[in-house]
Amino acid sequence: MGRLPKWNEMQEGFITNTLSESINKTGTWRTFKPIIDHSRCTKCGWCVIYCPEPCISFESSGDGKVVIDYDFCKGCGICAEECPIKCIDMVMEE
Repeated sequence: MGRLPKWNEMQEGFITNTLSESINKTGTWRTFKPIIDHSRCTKCGWCVIYCPEPCISFESSGDGKVVIDYDFCKGCGICAEECPIKCIDMVMEE
């Protein structure tokens, strides 16, 4: 497997939206919510790539930190599972 691009090397359109993500706000489905510890995040992009909706992306301004659109996050936990440094915690929704 080759090296994955860093967040600032990804070209626009690298990750495409799915029909579900663009129409249905599925955030109310979740029981657990992913929370990113930005102080530990290396912006490797694994969470962005593996998110099935995809509701995780890189912030377009600033330093390109990883952001989650909770309107569409179902809380599946794939992002937390795939994070190589485990900086995403799945926290019970309040």
